[in-house]
Amino acid sequence: MVAQRHLTGDGGPDQESQHFVVAFPGHHRPWATWIARRLEAHGHRVTTHRWDPDRDQPLEDALGDLLLASGRVLLVLSDWFFQLGPRREGEWNEALRGFVAANADRFAAVNLTNRLLLPATAVLEPVDLWGIGEQEAERRLLSRLSLEPAPSSSDLMPGASRYPSDAPAVWGEVPRRNSRFTGRDDLLNRVQESLTDVEPGASVCALVGMSGIGKTQLAAEYAHRFMPDYDVVWWVNSDQRGTQRDRFGELAPALGLRSGSEPGERIRALRDALRRGDPHSRWLLIFDGWEDVEEATAILPRGGTGHVLITSRNHGWRAVGDVVEVPVFERGESTGYLMRRAPHITAAEADEVAAEFQDLPLQMAHAAALLGELRMPVPEYLDKVHSGEINPLEDVSELGDYPSSSLTSWSMLLNRVRESEPRALELLKLCACFAPGRIPIGLVRGVSPEALPEQLRWIADNSPDWPRALDTLANYSVITKDSRSPSVSEGRDTGPRQESVHMHRVVHGIVRRLTAGDDRETHRAVIRQVLVGSDPGEPSDSRQWPRYAEILPQLQYSGALESTHPRTVRLVLNCLRYCYTSGEYTVGRDLAGRVRERWIQLFAADAEEMLELSAATTVILRASGRFHEAYDRDSGVLELLLAQPDPDPIRLMSANSGLSSDLRFLGRYPESYRLQRDVLDTGRELLGPDEWTTLHAQHSLGVSLRLLGQYEKAYETDLDTLRKREAVLRARHSNTLHSVNACARDLRLLGRYHDALARQELGVRTQIQVLGEQHPQTLWAQHNLVLCKRRAGTKGEDVGPVMADLLARHERVHGKGHHNNLMLVTDYGNYLRVHGDLGQARDLLAEAEDTYRSLVGQAHPVPTGMQSNIGLLMQAEGNRDGALVLFEQALTGLRTLLGDDHPWTLGCALNAAGGRNLTGRLEEAAELSRETLRRSRAALGDDHPLTLSSQTALAADLRALQQREEADKVEEDALQKLTRTMGAQHHHTLSARQRIRPYWDFEPYLG
Repeated sequence: MVAQRHLTGDGGPDQESQHFVVAFPGHHRPWATWIARRLEAHGHRVTTHRWDPDRDQPLEDALGDLLLASGRVLLVLSDWFFQLGPRREGEWNEALRGFVAANADRFAAVNLTNRLLLPATAVLEPVDLWGIGEQEAERRLLSRLSLEPAPSSSDLMPGASRYPSDAPAVWGEVPRRNSRFTGRDDLLNRVQESLTDVEPGASVCALVGMSGIGKTQLAAEYAHRFMPDYDVVWWVNSDQRGTQRDRFGELAPALGLRSGSEPGERIRALRDALRRGDPHSRWLLIFDGWEDVEEATAILPRGGTGHVLITSRNHGWRAVGDVVEVPVFERGESTGYLMRRAPHITAAEADEVAAEFQDLPLQMAHAAALLGELRMPVPEYLDKVHSGEINPLEDVSELGDYPSSSLTSWSMLLNRVRESEPRALELLKLCACFAPGRIPIGLVRGVSPEALPEQLRWIADNSPDWPRALDTLANYSVITKDSRSPSVSEGRDTGPRQESVHMHRVVHGIVRRLTAGDDRETHRAVIRQVLVGSDPGEPSDSRQWPRYAEILPQLQYSGALESTHPRTVRLVLNCLRYCYTSGEYTVGRDLAGRVRERWIQLFAADAEEMLELSAATTVILRASGRFHEAYDRDSGVLELLLAQPDPDPIRLMSANSGLSSDLRFLGRYPESYRLQRDVLDTGRELLGPDEWTTLHAQHSLGVSLRLLGQYEKAYETDLDTLRKREAVLRARHSNTLHSVNACARDLRLLGRYHDALARQELGVRTQIQVLGEQHPQTLWAQHNLVLCKRRAGTKGEDVGPVMADLLARHERVHGKGHHNNLMLVTDYGNYLRVHGDLGQARDLLAEAEDTYRSLVGQAHPVPTGMQSNIGLLMQAEGNRDGALVLFEQALTGLRTLLGDDHPWTLGCALNAAGGRNLTGRLEEAAELSRETLRRSRAALGDDHPLTLSSQTALAADLRALQQREEADKVEEDALQKLTRTMGAQHHHTLSARQRIRPYWDFEPYLG
């Protein structure tokens, strides 16, 4: 690649502008860019030329091609420069002593390494730029080229590249630069173009390819190579959602942002700061191993001038940004890499090895390490691979496209490690008992050496064997050390508990199978021990979620799911509870299923462990919308408990509470209320009124009261729960915030719209900070906030676009068929009906009604009430008779299921009266309106919005019957109350004054 710059500058009265060609290997692009810009600043013309001649081209010819351009050639030298090709031994010295010496006036060089260069490089008289400051480097550069500083030269323009030796202001755990990285220059340039050649705004590029293709190495090299272009570079391991959010959130304090400790609060502050470019506008975020495209909107900044680079196997990133496919090595890249690391092999032999392993970069790294270390002849090496003499594996299906011949090569590599560094092999076997990806090895390093088996104590006693073992495995490309891991060469350690390494999924699978049986259970027991010691014990505390996100992937590989040790059992149950409180329902269901498969073989059906597992599972099942499954499981647990001669009253209370929740979701509200009331009484008697479990029971009682339509009692109960939770837990605890949401909903249902709006606005802000924007509880709060705004009649704010965006986010988190999503589908459908989009409204409401029926059945209040919404839509479409049929069906059904005085029944009666009026059944309309008003006053009060709507409707029916005197009296009283309670300009008041007949939107709620 050649890049030409022309800059007009004043080189001084005695200095003419000159032309320079800066030839560099791709590895040193930042230096070439800096050199070019400094020379341009002094008035000279510069061409930068990435130089990587084909190894088949003689060096003299390649160097001669550089001289075809006018001006002098400046070579950017390091030990890396002389590995280009690679070349036969001695070829570089010959070319330097011959061709370069003969053209010495045309060549110059700078040196970027502190290592010895080839002896013949003396002919270039290279000037050292390694380890010095920018001003001195510029002085040496100009001196070597016999240039005088230009009097008018100035600093680089704002936004230009930084001096390459100066690190960015924030450099976040980017993997160490791979000194053996080879080729891929065109690919890296494509990434840079993808990120920079776009419209203003944050750019997103995804490196996509199969496992082992080198995506992570590419991203790391991009970060190092283009580091001077950024003030912030932040690396985020993204193979686990929980740890991804935690790691990304750590950037907030690194930028000096004021935010709390919760991931949600940090991410909110961070996205805003990155969007604004404050304190830095040139930022690069790298998300390594991110497969979940749907999470992008919750994590990525919206706007800004920074760049986002993602590595993934998921081609779905095309919907978010540009995708760059990562192929296997080109054959020249493979052979060049092999020959650099194993100089004794020929180009033809390197070609054989590359063909054997299909140019897969990961396998090239291991083959090169083995060949280079053992100096084994290639024919002998390939014979061993083909014969599979070292226990080749029979089943490699899980390794996908990975070449089966590489397994024997791996066996040879592990044998080499066993012979040369046995403790490195011990460490490798321990790592294979963790899950693949990021391995929190620091958890083992942080325990007392006495707590470990004798053969592993060296890991925790600060032995020099520790960094040596890590270096050995990293040298063989078995693991990648993170930026905090110790190194023999660097002589540093940054605290054992913080250390981690990364093991590629393919490597992990191979190592695990090749080391099967080698002290496997001893190593797994060690990991279980450290995981138990790392359990915070508070899965409902959002501040502890990052730790649980780190622990959870390790449960299966460590054998924790098969353990009967009480502390390990508690750890597993806490991880399940974390899945529920953090909103990871899918992960939780999967974990619960795997745990149950194992525990039914370990524990009796009525054992305490199985009962706790069932309780934790049913909570997740309910949250996932699997109500019948949860009910069946809770009923079974209750039967087991009642069959015991002396059941534990606390366990019995917990089982009844779960069953009460199931009954609520299934629409059996009176049964649920009675059972929950008994649970609360038991909790207060056995545990006290302020205990955590008792407060949970009291919160559930508030839900039951709300579903019974007793809104005032529900609010009193929820408010008391909120105050107690604020005192017992803390104001920002997720359960306390749940009570905030409940109080806001109660206030809205009571018609106290402005009070509800004020409370919910504050609640939403706090939940975004504490839980994050995509947490199910936050989404629920935002939904209620939209309804508060709509009911309060907030001026100048159209909630339609907000509802559409919120619906899209709900679907990403829950899926289309989830009950929380269906609530919003219904409310948005009702909104669209009112605003004239009848087609989309029909689609949404029909979808919601059908899905509700499949979730909870026909004889349930929610699908029954949904008929009233469909009736309003049909009425808007002009089908008055069809609408009335649905109004009457909804009214009859809810009277049967809930009684005549339930607010849902009264709302359907309001719509049915309107339908009768529009179809000419005036007497029946007036009769129903009069009855609805009477019942509404008794159930909700004289000033409730539904009561006042019923009163306005009665006035319309009386007027239709020519009973104007009574109609005017009823109407005037309603208008006075509406003006007093809602305001003269509220849309309800204005509609009543304009004599627009009121209606009632059914708002589905399962509990």
